Amino acid sequence: MEGTNQNACTFVTDPIELQNPTTLQSASPSLSYTSKLAQRYPPGFSRKVFAEVIGTFLLVFVGSGSAGLSAADENTVSKLAASIAGGFIVTVMIYSIGHISGAHMNPAVSLAFATVKHLPWPQVPFYIAAQLTGAISASYTLRELLQPSKHIGATSPAGSHIQALIMEMITTFTMVFISMAVATDVKATGALSGVAVGSSVCIASIVGGPISGGSMNPARTLGPAIASASYKGLWVYFAGPITGALLGAWSYNVIKETDQPGFVISLPSLSINLCQNPSGTEKVGKNDHRCLV
Repeated sequence: MEGTNQNACTFVTDPIELQNPTTLQSASPSLSYTSKLAQRYPPGFSRKVFAEVIGTFLLVFVGSGSAGLSAADENTVSKLAASIAGGFIVTVMIYSIGHISGAHMNPAVSLAFATVKHLPWPQVPFYIAAQLTGAISASYTLRELLQPSKHIGATSPAGSHIQALIMEMITTFTMVFISMAVATDVKATGALSGVAVGSSVCIASIVGGPISGGSMNPARTLGPAIASASYKGLWVYFAGPITGALLGAWSYNVIKETDQPGFVISLPSLSINLCQNPSGTEKVGKNDHRCLV
């Protein structure tokens, strides 16, 4: 019977079909690098960076300019008017460039949004560079326009550095907490996001102004500091706003309502013991036993 009922199968496979996709990617490293670069920096990314330059320039020009005029002569611009002007410029810039770049205009805000994954980390350095560029340019412009006055809206602690630090943390926490709510939560009233964030800046500036200057923005402080060569307590306006912004973003993420009602335990043994009720085992979905805590 040898050779008559012998079943033999021979498979001839094309070698190309056995190649690993990673091998193909490694064969064209330039293509892989280009695709990764396109994912990190989409075609419209340069417009976002330029929008941040313009937005931060106008933010510092109006905010620092009104504060400088108030410091030079409060009869011209009162402290309350300066705080309101700072809130108004944030409001109008959110409606102007918010759909393009998100209207961060603040390195602390960009870091906070990146921490909670609402901004890709590779884009953060470009956002911060754009914000600092706009802030420094606006400050030097104010220095030329407001001469001979030396007041260009530079912020410095009115009391101790610790008091100013805590105030900057709390005011920035308030601003970023509200920004996270109206900008990242679809259940919040997004149409009024500019009004909400601008109002929070105005309120925080009124409260924090007499103690810390109500900066809430490292770029807002660094620009006038460089233009006026005044660096008193500069570290406060980096540590305070950044810490407050991170805490504000994290806090809203903790309380943010999601579609999931709770933690899901999908182990069958635990489902039998924990999910049974007087009517039997609760079923969530088809043939799926889960306990929703």
